[in-house]
Amino acid sequence: MNAFPAVDPIPLPAPVWLFKALHIVTLALHFYAVELLLGGLMVATCLCVFGGLRGGTPLLRLNAAASITRRLPMVMTYVINLGVPPLLFAQVLYGRALYTSSVLIGVYWISVIFLLMACYWLLYRFNAAVERGQSAWWLGLSGFLLAGMIARVLSTTMTLMIRPEVWQTMYSASAMGNLLPPHDPTLTPRWLFMLVGGLVFAGLWMVWLAGRKQIETAVRSYLAGLGGKLALAGVVAQMMVAHFVFHNQPDKVREGLVASPLYLGAGLAWFAAIGLILLTGAWAGFKKPTTTMAGWLGAVLALVAALGWVVFRDGIRDLTLLAAGYDVWQREIVTNWSVVGLFLMLFVAGLATLGWLVSVMLRAKPVSEKVI
Repeated sequence: MNAFPAVDPIPLPAPVWLFKALHIVTLALHFYAVELLLGGLMVATCLCVFGGLRGGTPLLRLNAAASITRRLPMVMTYVINLGVPPLLFAQVLYGRALYTSSVLIGVYWISVIFLLMACYWLLYRFNAAVERGQSAWWLGLSGFLLAGMIARVLSTTMTLMIRPEVWQTMYSASAMGNLLPPHDPTLTPRWLFMLVGGLVFAGLWMVWLAGRKQIETAVRSYLAGLGGKLALAGVVAQMMVAHFVFHNQPDKVREGLVASPLYLGAGLAWFAAIGLILLTGAWAGFKKPTTTMAGWLGAVLALVAALGWVVFRDGIRDLTLLAAGYDVWQREIVTNWSVVGLFLMLFVAGLATLGWLVSVMLRAKPVSEKVI
């Protein structure tokens, strides 16, 4: 018996490939912001914990932490707003699977809203305390734990949606949405891949911050050196976790990923990007560059890496669902090109507006970011 609900009789208003492309681009941008948030919280918390315990420079480390914490609430706005579009596109393409998995763990799925609000509140509290010169590491740790819980719930939902064989058993056990799915060997590696990736992105973010002239020279040099070393360590850790993510997949999925030029190319693009990030991290870690070029180089490489793993992740989902009888490409399509054209124009205009707002922020008159 097919475990998937009946297909929606309303045809898609645009080709599958277009929804796919939009989903991949917006999800990569969302993951970019997520990694900055997770990594930024980890690094800022550790700087507050160990700032005065080694090296005799607590003020230097506290200023470095403040350069991150004061930007975390803004990063959260991107996490939230960039998370909506890929979720909507995923619902269009995979609604029969995604709706089922989110309903089966509905209590946890709904809890994300409240966890997110609490995490957002903690970001402001954490930054306010650090700005006052306080080592409020417990606030940063609490925020990181909440963010990690949110990531775990979302990873669980996205993994459950490709496991139709357990749906009936879960629903028979409880229709209240209060049960977690049976153990899946791919879930924890996928979750850890995002967590350790935060170190890579946070390290590159620190190298980028080292190019901001409003930050004190000593703090900039410290950010560049520590950020490079963190990116270096994060790449090694993420490569190890990626090995487990890939080899824990079913044989058919692994074979399909290798056989597909698209997915294989995406995997190689990710591998090439993190290889260059490895070199960039080593260079920044020991040379401690305080130029904008070093920061933007890391930012571009991080985006390429995110796009690579999002496409590869998409391949894992499609191949796993295909083995279970769900072919995302087999949908009735009635394209309304006038509506599609208007949507694309607004989409591009929105991205252009976002870019303009970022450019205005970057061109604003620098203000000293010294804590005390």
